[in-house]
Amino acid sequence: MSAMTPDPRPTARQLLAFYLEAGVDCALSDEPIDRLADPDLAQAPREAPPPAPAKVVSAAAAGFFQGEAPPAPDAAIASAREAARTAPTLEALRALLDNFDGCALRNTATKLVFADGNPLARVMFVGEAPGRDEDIEGLPFVGRSGKLLDRMIAAIGLDRSKSYIANVIPWRPPGNRTPTPQETQVCLPFIQRQIELVDPDVLVTLGNPSTQALLGTREGIMRTRGKWLEYNTGTRTIRAMATFHPAYLLRSPSYKRMSWQDLRAIAKALQQASASQ
Repeated sequence: MSAMTPDPRPTARQLLAFYLEAGVDCALSDEPIDRLADPDLAQAPREAPPPAPAKVVSAAAAGFFQGEAPPAPDAAIASAREAARTAPTLEALRALLDNFDGCALRNTATKLVFADGNPLARVMFVGEAPGRDEDIEGLPFVGRSGKLLDRMIAAIGLDRSKSYIANVIPWRPPGNRTPTPQETQVCLPFIQRQIELVDPDVLVTLGNPSTQALLGTREGIMRTRGKWLEYNTGTRTIRAMATFHPAYLLRSPSYKRMSWQDLRAIAKALQQASASQ
């Protein structure tokens, strides 16, 4: 019986791939630090961190945005609804999100990813959550899927100066994991208020998660895409259509034909809305 051969040690490329899959995709310094190798560092007592500075926020969110322990899920959702409802402008809504402690994703994200494009645009695109590139730049859809989205909307005569782009969740989930239902529900009032303030003629949801969150359907994207639905802001009903997320099209390019059909329908609706004004 031959001796068992030990598994070969992983290569540097394999280790980096493992870390990337685990969500470790950035370094804090150029060189690793072995803190156990330095006896002074290993034995030095830990100093208590300085107290967090008090946050200045609106009265509507008083008692909630104070850097305290996160509230219970129901309380976080209720406070998010109240805070979002009171935002009179997109700038005020962004400021509220900058100080919002009700979603743990804020603590692991690098930047708030609020929106990009023209807030006066007649069409608004909404995805699910930012990825790594978006987290670094603080803008939605700037990675590979963002470049594809730019090409998609350019095909119907649009660009970022003629559209408004956002996500249901404005912070990147660690390792690009799927947001939890609670995280989605806590962030939902903010994107709903964002849509209300932009007030587009056409709302386009990109992918299944944003479609289900905003349009109240439980059907999959294959059944939902390409159909005109209604999104009610409470003061106005907006025409809405779901289509594939650009990241999905990168993985499954055969569905680009269906996406093109959706985009043509969106372009036609925008032309009709413009003619009726």
